[in-house]
Amino acid sequence: MPNIIPNYWQEFLKYLRSTDFSKAMVLTVAIGLPVGTFIWLGNFEIGTVLAMGALLSSPSDIPGSFRHRNIGVIIAALLAGVVSVIMAYASAYLWLVLPLLGFLMFGIAYLAVYGFRASLVAFAGLFAIVLSFANISTEILPWERGLLITGGGLFYLLLSNLWTLINPKHHTEQLLAECLELTAQYLKTRAHLLTETDDRERLQKELFLLQSDLNEKHESLRNLLISARRASGNSNYARKRLLIFIELVDILELAMANPVDYKKMDEVLGEDRELLERFKKLIKKIAFQLDEISIVIEKKKESSSKEIREYLKGIEENFKEVRVLISSENSEKTFLFQNLFDYLEKQGQKINTIVRVLHNLDTREPMLLKNKEVSQFITPQDYDPKLLLENFNFGSPIFKHSLRLAIVVLVGFSIGLYFSFENAYWIILTIVVIMRPNYGLTKDRSKQRILGTLIGAVIALGIVFVIKNQVVYGILGLFSLTLAFSLLQRNYRTAAVFITLSIIFIYSLLKPDVFNVIQFRVIDTVLGAGLAALGNLLLWPAWESQHIKSVIQESISANKKYLKEIDNFYHEKGTLPTSYKLSRKKAFLEMGNLSASFQRMTQEPKFKQKELGQLYKIVGLNQTFLSALASLGTFIQNHKTTAASKNFEIFVSHICTNLENAKKGLEETQELKNLDRARTEKAASALLKTYKELLAERESQLKEKSEKDQKDVQLKLQEAQLVSSQVQWLLEISENLQKTIAKTKFS
Repeated sequence: MPNIIPNYWQEFLKYLRSTDFSKAMVLTVAIGLPVGTFIWLGNFEIGTVLAMGALLSSPSDIPGSFRHRNIGVIIAALLAGVVSVIMAYASAYLWLVLPLLGFLMFGIAYLAVYGFRASLVAFAGLFAIVLSFANISTEILPWERGLLITGGGLFYLLLSNLWTLINPKHHTEQLLAECLELTAQYLKTRAHLLTETDDRERLQKELFLLQSDLNEKHESLRNLLISARRASGNSNYARKRLLIFIELVDILELAMANPVDYKKMDEVLGEDRELLERFKKLIKKIAFQLDEISIVIEKKKESSSKEIREYLKGIEENFKEVRVLISSENSEKTFLFQNLFDYLEKQGQKINTIVRVLHNLDTREPMLLKNKEVSQFITPQDYDPKLLLENFNFGSPIFKHSLRLAIVVLVGFSIGLYFSFENAYWIILTIVVIMRPNYGLTKDRSKQRILGTLIGAVIALGIVFVIKNQVVYGILGLFSLTLAFSLLQRNYRTAAVFITLSIIFIYSLLKPDVFNVIQFRVIDTVLGAGLAALGNLLLWPAWESQHIKSVIQESISANKKYLKEIDNFYHEKGTLPTSYKLSRKKAFLEMGNLSASFQRMTQEPKFKQKELGQLYKIVGLNQTFLSALASLGTFIQNHKTTAASKNFEIFVSHICTNLENAKKGLEETQELKNLDRARTEKAASALLKTYKELLAERESQLKEKSEKDQKDVQLKLQEAQLVSSQVQWLLEISENLQKTIAKTKFS
């Protein structure tokens, strides 16, 4: 109990240092400064419209290159200004407003075909349409209003760039710290998988979500670091962060690679639970070191040389404690423990490297790729106008979402007009904010928005009963607005509470009847959220079950490509090629996409969750296959190996054929490839024979106490055991995957 308050306090301080909070503060200044200035100058309306422009442009201010970020905000400001002018002139004609509203809603939402940044630029336009019904300015001409909105957006950009100039490394540090923290959580979850045999299904699901989050963080960090390198060259700061990122990617690969065959471990190590517990504690200590490093980066604090030495010494002592417990006998149990220990030792080395890099004790240069090679690691966004035509059909989720949004907004607006709601635009505002391309996320946001609005309304009622001061309302409104913006990406329900509070308090400055404002706010939000959820359910719903097949196919294809790159590297060795790293990145990303797709499917109505058990099994088999691949690839990278044998090639060929057949099973119409199982069984016998010969040679050396070539034989034995077991396990997984897909009925 005594630790709870300090933990909450530390989390609160961490939140105050976050980029979400700093961005919210910039936006608060961009809103508050023009409003305050023009109230003082006696023209409240100009300040309000400028503040609106800052609010509309701010969502498009997301991390990326300096050029892309600025272009995004500028386009958002221009789009918001133009849309505001159009809607202002059209508002005098009801017969024109409805079709124009539907057309603009569809057209602007459809811009999301150009990716995430474009979707946020589009949101500025959609938000501008909604606010054009608010009648905030009555004395300003429409074209003046459009110019002021654009000017407000540019003012926000100016403040944002000024903050970036003052604190240029803030976002990179935050993202790196979050990545370290998530990696630590991933390792802890892996540690629990060693011993908690009854809880493995829940832990595996947790791993799926963590891996998906890590993939997103890696992609953002990769883009940020590569963009920074292009802009500023290979500075000391950029070099250090790039080295740390490389180690983090390797740590994730190692974590996925070891241990993987839990069923086998339970059989072989059933009597050694105590030693497994020691391994579990060691993994958690390694994860704790990552947590500590994330705090160092996030707080920007320096450690003394004495602390660094103790830090590194502590890791080594933890390893010594476990090293002495591992038997030296030649048995499958010893090999499993030795492989697990080798894996942990490598993780420890990588964490040591991160610590040394942070404190300038590692001066090595990362292997710098040419710009052409580096650009391959960034997923470029295609802005070709042809994309608009290619997606203009019901096969495109963005097309269906845009059309659905336009129709639901028209319905909501019509209901508001028919029943003469005081602030009918709140209905369509709720629809625009909540509605997403898939049903699960829309339903989840609807629940959170309604609950957050109700909590906010109750809190506002309590404050209004006690306090009757307009100045206090203004301060609370601005304070709530800052918290709302900073929490949008962290906790949507809490953000909805503060959004409601800010709107109620701001309206209380304009209208004395606050209770009516609260009442209409709740009614409009509930109605808008309900319409958004209903629209996603009835109008061309984009169920995950409709396209999860293609996501599975992409994941299988990426795994197959990764396997071929491992095979090529096993033959050629030398420097790890760029193609290997790209295939590894692709396999991890596609696995993350599959996990996320399955997770969204679990949020959909029960009648759409057909074959959920089978699909979970497919996701699990893909995850396990990728883990086994990572294990094989990591061993080949980090150990001196012999030449790849023909028997290894036979297994690789068989596994690739199984993967191809699994993909064809998803298509249901194509004929499966034939397999020569006898050839594979012969190869398995040959690999087993080689392993037994090496085992006999090793035992002979131990009996004779011969030192000659002892280490060489030990390494060959380890290679024969691991490579043989891994390819046979990969074959088994690929066969199970093929069979599971064949049994699954996709809707």
